[in-house]
Amino acid sequence: MIPLVAIILVSLAFYVFYKIKAFRTRLPMEKKWLKGKSSIALGAFVATYGINQLILFHTTTTFIIGAIFIVIGGVSIWGGFKVYKHFLPLAIEEAEQ
Repeated sequence: MIPLVAIILVSLAFYVFYKIKAFRTRLPMEKKWLKGKSSIALGAFVATYGINQLILFHTTTTFIIGAIFIVIGGVSIWGGFKVYKHFLPLAIEEAEQ
């Protein structure tokens, strides 16, 4: 239980960190790349929170809500990873110019 809470807090901290970093940058490709990283962190937060709820409470409603959180978190991680992979070479090229 303690490791899940640690993962929840760390992923939330990374989400806030990358959102602030994306807000402060002026380069458009780097901004999109950082938004992909923040999406991965948010997805990890939501999915881990859903897993934590499944462990804590054992009701039908909790299982349904926890499963929804896990699916939404997984989709966010997958989409964020695709954005991250797509914009990484463009952000590197933009930084070199």
